Amino acid sequence: MTSFALPRGRSLEISKPPAIMGILNITPDSFSDGGVHFDHAKAVHAAMQMEEDGAVVLDVGGESTRPGSAALAAADEIARVVPVIEQIRMRSDVPISIDTRKAAVAEAALAAGADMINDVSGMCHDPAMRALARDAGVPVILMHMRGEPATMQELARYDDVVADVARELRERMAEAEGVEQILIDPGIGFAKTFEHNLELLARCGELTSIAPVVIGASRKAFIGHLTGRSAGPDRAVGSLAAVAAAHRGGATMVRVHDVRQTADFLRVLQAIEERRA
Repeated sequence: MTSFALPRGRSLEISKPPAIMGILNITPDSFSDGGVHFDHAKAVHAAMQMEEDGAVVLDVGGESTRPGSAALAAADEIARVVPVIEQIRMRSDVPISIDTRKAAVAEAALAAGADMINDVSGMCHDPAMRALARDAGVPVILMHMRGEPATMQELARYDDVVADVARELRERMAEAEGVEQILIDPGIGFAKTFEHNLELLARCGELTSIAPVVIGASRKAFIGHLTGRSAGPDRAVGSLAAVAAAHRGGATMVRVHDVRQTADFLRVLQAIEERRA
C-alpha cells in the first residue's frame, strides 16, 4: 500500500499499482487531444467519465508542453483550469493534480480544490514552485526535462539515459528541500529520442529506489513511430504496451488518455500476475 496525504484531511491510497491518472488537457493545441476538452462543460463531463472508468487521480493542465510549444501567460492558464477544477470539486472528491510549471497557477489551482502538483520542469522553470509546494504540503510529481518545450529535443544527449535521468531527478529532489511527498516521472518524450524512450520504459524499475515512479507515455510519438498510427485515439492500443512496462517495472502510477481501456487492461494483467505469484 502506497499512501499520500492530501489537503482537507484526505489521502490517496494505492493498493494495486500502477494507479491510473487521467489526462484532462484544457488546451486548444495539445499534441494528442487538443481542443477536445477546451470547452469547460465538456472538460468536466470528461473528468467525471474518467473517474467512473477507473481514474484515481485527474491531471488537469492548461498549457501544452509538446515539443516546440510556446509558453502561455499564467493568467490565461489560470482562466482555463480553475473553473474546471472548481466544477469537478463540486461534483466529486476525486484527487486532482494540477499540471503546470508556474507557481501562480499551482497556487490558484490548489485554492480551487486541487490536491497535487505535476511539474514537467521538475520545479526548475519557476523557483517559487518549491516554496509553494513545501508550504502547501501536497504531493508533487517531479518530471525530468531539459531546457524548455521549444528547445528540449536539442538537448537529448545522454551517456546512459536511465543513469543520467536518475542522477538529474535526484538533483531536482535535493533542490526541493522540505517537500516531503515526491513522485518522479522520467519524462517520456521530453528531451528524449525514440531510443531513449524505449530504454527508459524497459528499465523504469531502476528508478523506483529513488521515489515512487509515474510513467506518462500515452499516445506519444514513439508509439506512432513504431505503429504508424497518427496522434490521438489510434495510439491507445500501443499505449497499453507502455502501461505493461510500467506495471512490470513497479511504477506507482500511469498517466493516460484512455482510462477505460487502461483500467480493463490492468485488471486482466494483475489477475494473471497474481496467479503467477
